[in-house]
Amino acid sequence: MDKKNEILLLLTDRWCDWEASYAIAVANTFSDYVVKTIALDTNPKASMGNLCANIDYSIDDYLNFSNTAIIILPGGLSWEENNYDKIAEFIRRIKNAGVPVAAICGATTFLCRHGFLNDIKHTGDSLELFQSQCGYSGQVLYIPAQVVVDGGFITANETAAVEFAYEIFKILKVDSDVEMAKWYDNFKYGAIR
Repeated sequence: MDKKNEILLLLTDRWCDWEASYAIAVANTFSDYVVKTIALDTNPKASMGNLCANIDYSIDDYLNFSNTAIIILPGGLSWEENNYDKIAEFIRRIKNAGVPVAAICGATTFLCRHGFLNDIKHTGDSLELFQSQCGYSGQVLYIPAQVVVDGGFITANETAAVEFAYEIFKILKVDSDVEMAKWYDNFKYGAIR
């Protein structure tokens, strides 16, 4: 296959089910992409809304990134409660393979803690939260915005699920620019105005 078509959704315990929902539903249903779940292990992961997701891959077994289009890290309570060094190493490998990384909410805090955001423009839930993380020195590149795209990373704050999806759509080219802009306008501002 010429086009990389696998979207990885990296899940942790108590992942935020709504934060990646627009992106994965549209890409998986209305494009040639297929969403696959990945985690530290293959045990099912329950979301904050108690949706239980089966896991397709463990990060230990996922070694070939040749078909990986993007990895999406939804937020969740466990990002701030765990260091996740093993996930950080996996993100380093996937980033070195040239795969874009999209993180929202608590997953951006994880990225900042592990130094991924020190040299690129980025956003997250708050600069103060980032400054409280050991390993973070990117405060001059922090932008108080819904979403920021730079250096192969998409970062978004906890209220930016629509903007987050839109930036993922643009990287993946899930549709024409006109259709993606219509989707964004509809979901951002509503169908009835």
